[in-house]
Amino acid sequence: MKILLVNPNTSAPMTAAIAAAARDVAAAGTEIVAVQPSFGPLSIEGHYDEVFAAAGVAEQVRLAAPARPDAVVVACFGDPGLDAAREATEAPALGIAEAAFHAASFLATGFSVVTTMTRTCVIAERLVQRYGFERQCRGIHGTDIPVLELESCGPATVDALESAAARALERDGSGAIVLGCAGMAPLCRALEQRLGVPVIDGVAVAVKFAEALVGLGLRTAKRGDYAPPLPKVYTGWAAPLGWPPA
Repeated sequence: MKILLVNPNTSAPMTAAIAAAARDVAAAGTEIVAVQPSFGPLSIEGHYDEVFAAAGVAEQVRLAAPARPDAVVVACFGDPGLDAAREATEAPALGIAEAAFHAASFLATGFSVVTTMTRTCVIAERLVQRYGFERQCRGIHGTDIPVLELESCGPATVDALESAAARALERDGSGAIVLGCAGMAPLCRALEQRLGVPVIDGVAVAVKFAEALVGLGLRTAKRGDYAPPLPKVYTGWAAPLGWPPA
């Protein structure tokens, strides 16, 4: 089984760290192919960044189409470009936020999200609403830790995330924590040990859900809005990304 893991930002160290976290949980027969866009922001910390990140996800799924990966995981908590990925492939395509919300709802009656920049909390709030988890998600908390600070994940960063998560659990009356950034994936087990509650990393659960869907022989629907993109010429820098793939 081959899973295409797309880091929507262009930070090579973060792509490597996310790939390592995915490989830690992948089954013995699963190959993780980690990629990042050829353009776009080094980190995704707002709506402007997310627009280019979504285009980058579409680029990478389009480029990988001839290799026919068995599944796609979009490894950014905003799930940028997820619908485009589902149009561009028959393989199951999962976003780490959607996967994490589902996993948390299996483990606790209520969960809290701890993310990076406070300004991005609204993005997570809109995903909670879109995916129908308003009753289970009891709070979304920004830490104002810059995304690229997670490349090193020093002790001070871990301590700050632990403190924010502990406050969230107390304030929200939650039973689980969802980590609101793919860059937090390497910290998941350490935070779970410190907090004593389930801590959900969307990268890990998306990989395992993808393996399950592939194992069940399930594919993305190709009727309606997830039908393949209409044949079309693209212009400018996007010219090589027209549909269908050559």
